[in-house]
Amino acid sequence: MKFILRMLLSALAVVLLANLLSGVQVDSFLIAVIVALVLSLLNFIVKPILVIFTLPVTILTFGLFLLVINAGIILLADWLVTGFSVDNFWWALLFSLLLSFLQSLFFSALKEPERTQ
Repeated sequence: MKFILRMLLSALAVVLLANLLSGVQVDSFLIAVIVALVLSLLNFIVKPILVIFTLPVTILTFGLFLLVINAGIILLADWLVTGFSVDNFWWALLFSLLLSFLQSLFFSALKEPERTQ
């Protein structure tokens, strides 16, 4: 149940950002849900492989190259999902940063408060 809620919140973030950023378009909320699923799969499967292959560059840039990897994942999702488009690398980078920020806000609201005894 929590996975479905996380996907719906991610889709909401995708729709919000598509409405805010002129370089990102999404056709419908259903497409945004598909984008959220594709991004989660790409982050689970492809991103670790890319991180391993680019480890020397990531170390040399003190981790900043991970931003490039994230933008690449967004562009890959753009290529895979019809109805979702990102104009260029820079829009993908901005979208990636803002999506991470919104997801952290939304997901932090899902966490149950810790109980003290």
